[in-house]
Amino acid sequence: MIEAGPAFALAIPALGGLLIALTGRWPNLRETVTLITALTLLLFVVSLLPAVMAGERPSVTLFSMLPGLSIAFTVEPLGMLFSLIASSLWIVNSIYSIGYMRGNNESNQTRFFVCFAIAITCAMGIAFAGNLLTLFLFYEALTISTYPLVAHKGDEATVRSARVYLGILLTTSIVLLLPAIIWTYVIAGSLDFTVGGLIAGSLEGPLVGVLLALFVFGIGKAAVMPVHRWLPAAMVAPTPVSALLHAVAVVKAGVFTITKVIVYIFGIDFLFGQPSSGWLVYAASFTIIAASVVALRQTNLKRLLAYSTVAQLSYVVMATAILKPLSEIGAAIHMVAHAFGKITLFFAAGAIYTAAKKTDITQLRGIAWRMPWTMAAFTIGALSMIGVPPTAGFVSKWYILAGAFQADNYVALFTIIASTVLNAAYFLPIIFWAWFAKEDVPPAKPHGEAPLTMVLALTITAALTLGFFFFNQTALELETQLVGRQK
Repeated sequence: MIEAGPAFALAIPALGGLLIALTGRWPNLRETVTLITALTLLLFVVSLLPAVMAGERPSVTLFSMLPGLSIAFTVEPLGMLFSLIASSLWIVNSIYSIGYMRGNNESNQTRFFVCFAIAITCAMGIAFAGNLLTLFLFYEALTISTYPLVAHKGDEATVRSARVYLGILLTTSIVLLLPAIIWTYVIAGSLDFTVGGLIAGSLEGPLVGVLLALFVFGIGKAAVMPVHRWLPAAMVAPTPVSALLHAVAVVKAGVFTITKVIVYIFGIDFLFGQPSSGWLVYAASFTIIAASVVALRQTNLKRLLAYSTVAQLSYVVMATAILKPLSEIGAAIHMVAHAFGKITLFFAAGAIYTAAKKTDITQLRGIAWRMPWTMAAFTIGALSMIGVPPTAGFVSKWYILAGAFQADNYVALFTIIASTVLNAAYFLPIIFWAWFAKEDVPPAKPHGEAPLTMVLALTITAALTLGFFFFNQTALELETQLVGRQK
């Protein structure tokens, strides 16, 4: 049973998506099926945790095509963490989506929930992929399955932006990522994720940097500049989809894939000894600072959060590129911290839109007194993005800073300090205006909080953002195990 665990983790949301489609005529039943499926997946993923913590690596191979080429799944610490993020936040996002979709009278709700289930299936496939081929297939399937979600509104402007989303992600994958995978197979004779690195000793000199570049920019979902424009373009999607893109699956799949490639394909020690890999820290640092400056200039709340995500994702890339044990732990932990904090911020943005139809940060003066629960959650999420204790963001930044000190990497140190100041510069004014400024003009139609399910969901994610500061031992043990095995 435990060996087949990865396959079951894919089967549960896939079957759930089918049942959601069959019950689409009865909204209450459809949404009940969604919640039961999400809960079942989480419980099953959690059931795999003790074995992984004990050092086991449950694996299953569905079929082989050529020597070294197979569709195979393995549960290892990094994938375990990603699967826990995706499966746990699917439940909360589903609760939120029920209130959002009904509160805004959205059309095509059954299609929305079905595509969401398919996207989670793909996320599980990425998390538990045992080799690059399996990961690539599910990575592409995730892009395609989320296109209808991004294009959900269906108007011309939305469809145009959704095409940008689809075009950039497919182009980077086909033009850059696929050649990198083929090159890896040619030099290594395999695509299996290997402890210590698959290609160590098979490639030397500047070619290592070239192959690394093909992977980094080919994994467009990580949004390293200049392949980041799909992310702001995707903000035309409904807020629950934005939460999926930023916290649950899509961007996490990107930084997860980069981290996994560095750890299992290149190998931390091998890459650290290659001068041609040093450019990655600079590319990630530039993305962090540039995206933070762009976020500072935004007035639309969701676009501000989108550019904030571009910056926060490169924290993971930069931390991984520092190539020190503490920074590798920080990279993995930041995936969790960012997921909890950013989904809270998007939930709050969607609640504000649903209750008050406000999308601009200049409209948020005094709104906290009408929506105290929402803005309290927003405040917690924003403080986590800045890295203020006691929030999850402080934990991950602490480990990234420790890794930068360990490597004497002053570029990374400067980047973290500067970006923290910039994060504060664009989040703290929103918090101040919401809590301490008076409304410029009272709303024509007085409002309170958004529907209960939305407030419940954002309260849960805000609590997770705070709770992770105190209860993070399982995640730390998982990633310490990952780093320890590389030695």
